[in-house]
Amino acid sequence: MKILRLISSVDPKNGGPIEGVKQLSAIHRSMGVEVEICSLDSSEDEWVQNSEIKIYAIGPSISNYEYSPRLVPWLKAHADEYDAVIVQGLWQYVGFAAWHALAGTSTPYFVFTHGMLDPWFKNNYPLKHLKKWLYWPWAEYRVLRDARRVIFTSEEERLLARESFYLYKVKEAVTNYGVENPPADKDGLTTKFLNIYPKLQGKRIALYLSRIHEKKGCDLLIEAFAKISHLDENLLLVIAGPDQTGWVPKLKAHAELLGISQRITWLEMLQDDMKWGAFYAAEVFCLPSHQENFGIVVAEALACGKPVLISNKVNIWREIEADGAGFVADDTLAGTIINFERWLQLDSESFQSMKNKTKICFANHFHVRRAAERLIEIIQGDAK
Repeated sequence: MKILRLISSVDPKNGGPIEGVKQLSAIHRSMGVEVEICSLDSSEDEWVQNSEIKIYAIGPSISNYEYSPRLVPWLKAHADEYDAVIVQGLWQYVGFAAWHALAGTSTPYFVFTHGMLDPWFKNNYPLKHLKKWLYWPWAEYRVLRDARRVIFTSEEERLLARESFYLYKVKEAVTNYGVENPPADKDGLTTKFLNIYPKLQGKRIALYLSRIHEKKGCDLLIEAFAKISHLDENLLLVIAGPDQTGWVPKLKAHAELLGISQRITWLEMLQDDMKWGAFYAAEVFCLPSHQENFGIVVAEALACGKPVLISNKVNIWREIEADGAGFVADDTLAGTIINFERWLQLDSESFQSMKNKTKICFANHFHVRRAAERLIEIIQGDAK
């Protein structure tokens, strides 16, 4: 089997979608499935040149819509080389191009929505939602309607997707995303990370590692930490990730007003050894997100044996709560404070028990091999 992944960009700063593609593709290759990527990056971009997966970079693209006049002709010319094409995400040209080039042909295309139909966006950005309505009937609705399957990464995401647009007709499938086992050198990676950031030595680290964006609840995290930081002088909040909207200066100013600027360490996006070192050095992982269709970083934290403090808008919260692998609360200031307090009230035996449950939860629900197998099942089952 040969699969083409179609995505606007493979830049790792774009977060979960490309990370998921990389991890699933590694497992698929081990299963004998050939995977290639078509993106609208420039062939000169470092993330293209350093990729272990073959990438056809036919950009650069034009505008926020990521338009490229080369994409449809390229897809039409190469479609017969693939058993399936998988579109990553909505609201960008790659989806419309796939529909234009592939609908009604012998090459089926599938769409991962990546949470982009969550009603949170409709409720919080009504003007943007109105703009999407003008686009929806003649483009995105058709893209989803004619896809062989529209794939959701949790049952929660599938149900929520039905609430955004009343004109909605899709053939649904659900598969978790997942991640591979983390590097086993826990002590070495922790030491390497702490040697780079020595002021974190000996601290009880609450780690946030993701894009810094309004929907992630970073402001809630800072305000809640201000309420509980007095409980232990060794508590430290680490916020690591790319600032894609210019929000960090405002967040830092707010932390200064709250009197906790010295208790927060701000880091850029962490990758490879530094990312795993941060996970291993932390005591807990925090994500009070307002909307999260899966949350690869949550799965990575569990894989590293770290309890997670998350909101009930992270769509894999039910599995985590059922397995006792962390604490779940509302995506509010009160909910975020409650999660912190629950963690800090645990005695050492109870906390160790929760840490043990994190890896069980990961193995049962979020290991990438099962996700890779399930994706092939979806493709094969519907391509017959």
